Amino acid sequence: MSERNSSEWGRVGDDGTVYVRTPAGERPVGSWRAGSPAEGLAHFARRYDDLTAEVALLEQRLTVPSADPTDLASSAHRLLVSLDTAAVVGDLDPVTRRLQSVLEAVGERAAQREAERARRAADAVEAKKALVAEGEHLAHSSDWKAVGERFRSITVEFRTITGVDRRTDTDLWKRIAAAREEFNRRRSAHFAALDQQRTESRQRKEAIVAEAEALVESSEWPATSAQYRALMNQWKSAGRAPKDVEDALWVRFRSAQDTFFARRNAANAERDAHLRVNQAAKERLLAEAAALDPARSDQALRRLRQIEEQWDLIGKVPRDAVSDLERRLSAAGDRIRSAADSRWRRQETAESPFVTTLRESVAKLEARLERARAHGRADEVTETESALATQREWLAHATR
Repeated sequence: MSERNSSEWGRVGDDGTVYVRTPAGERPVGSWRAGSPAEGLAHFARRYDDLTAEVALLEQRLTVPSADPTDLASSAHRLLVSLDTAAVVGDLDPVTRRLQSVLEAVGERAAQREAERARRAADAVEAKKALVAEGEHLAHSSDWKAVGERFRSITVEFRTITGVDRRTDTDLWKRIAAAREEFNRRRSAHFAALDQQRTESRQRKEAIVAEAEALVESSEWPATSAQYRALMNQWKSAGRAPKDVEDALWVRFRSAQDTFFARRNAANAERDAHLRVNQAAKERLLAEAAALDPARSDQALRRLRQIEEQWDLIGKVPRDAVSDLERRLSAAGDRIRSAADSRWRRQETAESPFVTTLRESVAKLEARLERARAHGRADEVTETESALATQREWLAHATR
């Protein structure tokens, strides 16, 4: 067969068969009878251009990060295998090398993607393990509301993490479910116990309120006031009842207290009004005692004793005024008695110091005895009378 037309990479035989030249030799790629041999070679050369264009497209897709390596590998492999039978005329060696390069690059990208997938899977496992660890830690918490909400969030987060193999995912999920179940069991037990405690607290506080309401009309002011203080302490230690019941019982309890103490305050105000009258009377006696002339000691002492007798007859005064009134009366008495003592000492300068001391002691004991009698201090009266008798006896012996 003679060659009718040829080029560097192929030829058309006399019978119209078209050949491509390869390193392994010629092989037929088709036949051409529709025109001149040059047209036939041009036709198969264009098909070669189409082939290289398809390879170029694969190379371009290879530069796209999101391109699917599996699809690229499949296309490159298909073209590479088809080169042995491709009906084209052209240099097939570069095409082979380019396709092999594409397959190598795709292999590297696939390896990178697999490594990235493995890394993401490992990260996903670690993320889920972190949620599991948190859940198992929270299972022992008593922050019921916050932890309950967190467990709901953990469930959502766990399910949004993907890329974990089914077995590992199932095992981790079982641990979270067990932790959540443990927390729910403890929470249920806590609130069951709380309900029991609140029921008991309600019963105790109902009894406290009933006792408080029973004391409202009492007129035993000190004793009942102490009872109300004791009831308040019992209330504080009784624990909390259910909120609506707690509030209602508290209103009743405070109402009973307020009613009683309002009555007590009214009674005290009425009593204090009477005591203020007594206070005014004692103030007048104090003014008279302060006006006594110490120079006239005998007359002043007699009037002082009368004032002290009237003082006792007047009776009680408001508690906040007792100390001041008694102090002022004592000061007035001391002033008069001190002047009298000075006079006696001047009159008895001839007496021995021992006699003078005894007289002063007797005078002081007499004044102390009068005050003790005036205030109804029985123990002090007995003690002072005994001491005064002893001092008077000594004074009698000393002045014989």
